Amino acid sequence: MRKGIVALAVLVGLTAVGCGDGSRGGVVITGTPPATPYAGPLDVPFKENADEGVHEAEEASGAAGRALECDGEIHEGSGGGRWSEGDGGSTPEEGLRAYFDIEQPEVPDSGYRVERKEDGRVLFSYDVDGRTKVAVVVAEDQPHRPGWGPDTAASCDPAELPASYTDSRYEIWTDRSGRRLPTTTVSSSAGPEHCDWESAHFLQTGRAMGGKQYARDPRGVLGDALLTSAYDGHAHLPADARDTGYRFKGWVLWLAVDKSTAYVRTPHGVEAWPETKGTVGCQ
Repeated sequence: MRKGIVALAVLVGLTAVGCGDGSRGGVVITGTPPATPYAGPLDVPFKENADEGVHEAEEASGAAGRALECDGEIHEGSGGGRWSEGDGGSTPEEGLRAYFDIEQPEVPDSGYRVERKEDGRVLFSYDVDGRTKVAVVVAEDQPHRPGWGPDTAASCDPAELPASYTDSRYEIWTDRSGRRLPTTTVSSSAGPEHCDWESAHFLQTGRAMGGKQYARDPRGVLGDALLTSAYDGHAHLPADARDTGYRFKGWVLWLAVDKSTAYVRTPHGVEAWPETKGTVGCQ
């Protein structure tokens, strides 16, 4: 069943770096079409600048969002955009390549197949285990968009993409059974080098866990102004701390009732990651 379920986007700090698989020659593949291709319209109204909110990704993704088969929420959706003569392609396949050149999305840039063609529009899908996780609709000669190029695009949560793609770009947490968790549930990332924060680490929990951001800052690069308390690399679990079940490699996340500190159990002990003062980002 194809889904268009959307929830309020949770800021994930600084999660993904770079885009694509680095192999542009295989952007479109051939093979057996999906058993149940998307049967809806390929020309669906969308908002070019959707307001932030619970329906933002859905409003901006048009037909591409409807073509997804996400296990959970739509992660990102986009539509519209303008380009000049020569930026678009002369074929639908070149229009898909133009999507990566123009939008530079954080999704795989190879392994797509044609799922539908209809009246000057073509739907390309990137499937995982037979289910569409990235969808791109390209269109020909639209206003302010000469040639073939992106009309709408949408993707599921990065956790639903193959590990071969996400391992070098995201830190995907799992539950106790090893099931990959959506980045809207829990996510983490190293601090950016261009702000000299690479020794720090950020962790974001979703709304169900309070929607808080925590930071590991062993070298004090963030400063007291950004943290509610000090980082402690040799902490003790408080009596009311409970295992959330969230795991990433050797880390296990524990939270106390007030959720003001993230306790991360490592193979070497317990670290106390303080909550940040608001969502901290680096410009």
